Amino acid sequence: MRVLVTGNLGYIGTVLTPMLLDEGFEVAGLDSDLYRRCTFGSEMPKVATMVKDIRDVGPEDVKGFDAVCHLAALSNDPLGDLNPELTYEINYKASVRLAELAKAAKVRRFVFSSSCSCYGAAGDDMLTEEAPFNPVTPYGRSKVWTERDISALADDDFSPVFLRNATAYGVSPRLRFDLVLNNLTAWAFTTGKIMMKSDGSPWRPIVHIRDIALAFIAVLKAPKQIIHNAAFNVGVTEDNLQIRDIAKIVGQTVPNCKVAFADGASPDTRNYRVDCSKITRELAGFKPRWNTRRGAVELYNAYKEHGVTLEEFEGPRYQRIGHIRKLLADGILDGTLRVRDE
Repeated sequence: MRVLVTGNLGYIGTVLTPMLLDEGFEVAGLDSDLYRRCTFGSEMPKVATMVKDIRDVGPEDVKGFDAVCHLAALSNDPLGDLNPELTYEINYKASVRLAELAKAAKVRRFVFSSSCSCYGAAGDDMLTEEAPFNPVTPYGRSKVWTERDISALADDDFSPVFLRNATAYGVSPRLRFDLVLNNLTAWAFTTGKIMMKSDGSPWRPIVHIRDIALAFIAVLKAPKQIIHNAAFNVGVTEDNLQIRDIAKIVGQTVPNCKVAFADGASPDTRNYRVDCSKITRELAGFKPRWNTRRGAVELYNAYKEHGVTLEEFEGPRYQRIGHIRKLLADGILDGTLRVRDE
């Protein structure tokens, strides 16, 4: 099977791509490579990659593929808040257009990297894939609208699939410190404190990026009748945790650290718990291998090996919003977040 991975040079894509190759898929990538200055430690996977903004994709870019794994996006809530209209343009409009081009090019399977952010402010109930959406950010809304419009494209020859990923964590060649477990572990390692910006009460489902990659692989291998126009919560049901419980696990992993609350810490409106039983029940190839404790150990060991400093942690290199702001300030990106001619 020939697979196009958009966002193959990002946080998840750099982990998914080699796992696809290991499974025997023929892989090509498409990425604007905004984070080329943000590589962490390990070598980047080498596949043929079109360096292109997702907004500029043309019909020729999707021809000849059996499937598209679509990850390219402005990829978190703070970055989505930077300019909501650009978030909708990139995450929503460009994604729907990509799906339309893929369908016209006879691509049979389109796997969209959605998010549990679709559920937004949902309270303490466990949410299945049938739960109503209640997004509270431009990022969450962009995922809801994209699912809606791509779902409408489904027919006998085009099968969209929606992977609603829990909050990701784990080590990647394009590491991010702006994800809760990665962040808390880095705080603990570099300062001796676990600094929480909320009061620790919100629920959040979390999942390792390698388990997210396993979900993509399982979807690509599954029979059409199982995945056609279907949505799956991607995560481990037992890893729905309150932020303060994640902090406790980090505290038990990183020596000599203590929990602290940022000034003005208050509840986070993003609060949701998701039931991930459907994906393990219906996709035989999806067997999660990670949990929060093992992920915290992996992160701690990687930070120790790399010698992560407080300057690195607080700097823009591994913070998506910070890095984009730096690229804007340095004139590398224009106001539409396109790379200026070099």
